[in-house]
Amino acid sequence: MSFSNNQPSWREVILKYAQPCLRSSLWQFTNSLIPYFGLLFLMYLSLQVSYFLTLFLSVFAAAFMVRLFIIFHDCGHGSFFKSSKLNNSIGIFLGILTFTPYGKWHRAHKIHHTTVGNLDKRGTGDVWVLTVDEFINISKWKRMFYRVYRNPFIMFLIGSPLIFLGLNRLTNRHLNRNERLNVYFTNLTLLLILVAMYFTIGLKAYLMIQLPVIMVGSVMGVWLFYVQHQFEGVHWYRQEDWDYKTVALQGSSFYKLPKVLQWFSGNIGFHHIHHLSPKIPNYKLAKCHKENEIFSEINAITLWASLKYMKLRLWNEQSRQLIGFKELQSGMQ
Repeated sequence: MSFSNNQPSWREVILKYAQPCLRSSLWQFTNSLIPYFGLLFLMYLSLQVSYFLTLFLSVFAAAFMVRLFIIFHDCGHGSFFKSSKLNNSIGIFLGILTFTPYGKWHRAHKIHHTTVGNLDKRGTGDVWVLTVDEFINISKWKRMFYRVYRNPFIMFLIGSPLIFLGLNRLTNRHLNRNERLNVYFTNLTLLLILVAMYFTIGLKAYLMIQLPVIMVGSVMGVWLFYVQHQFEGVHWYRQEDWDYKTVALQGSSFYKLPKVLQWFSGNIGFHHIHHLSPKIPNYKLAKCHKENEIFSEINAITLWASLKYMKLRLWNEQSRQLIGFKELQSGMQ
């Protein structure tokens, strides 16, 4: 696949879409937040009927949580509203609803945008990936740990909720004062919500409602993040060959989801457009892709085809592709 190196042309293309529309932003915020709270209320009522019904409703509530997370994500990029204060205020609020501290998450995410696809700058805001040579040369115990980490059951069903319920509660030495304070504020607010629920609907009822939503929503969210940069045909480079535009278009997937899933995921499947310009609000990503010929050569990934990407584990620098452990073993024989 080849793209023109006429940098001003693609910059001019994306510039047309890199402005939020207040009406569209407010409408998306409203049609995401109100149904989410409505579903939580229905889940509470359903506890008197059947917990199976509660769990069924949790899938839809989780889908709306993912949609709210996309708005949270846009706020951190300053692309949802023109006002930075409004972006930050709404972002912090949605960070509480999605159990994600606004400042901490966006610090790592902004690093991700400047290092994605760069083999020499892995480790912040990304999924842990080793090269074949790195995997072969580490100790047996580290190889075993990596195999466990890359196991789909561990990564998605255990690791995903662990991120939102556990790791998001912690600070680290890289955070500045405001980012640490935001983690504390988010944790304190969640604690106050927990106390309020204890004195209103009861702690058991709250956990029976919120935990399934977090579990399902976190798996959805982590899967979307995973498939955006872990797919067949992805392009990764060493620092000397790394190029922002090339990695955005060839190192980020075009995840062509069914319309209803595209809606719930806030068009984040047009991830190549998002990495080309994080300033484009999510509701303009599809329009940008469809209206410009420069993106016509991007190969789409379907939902069904993406499921096989769970087997991808290692980056082979010789063949320049992601491979699985079986392929590594075959190559070593």
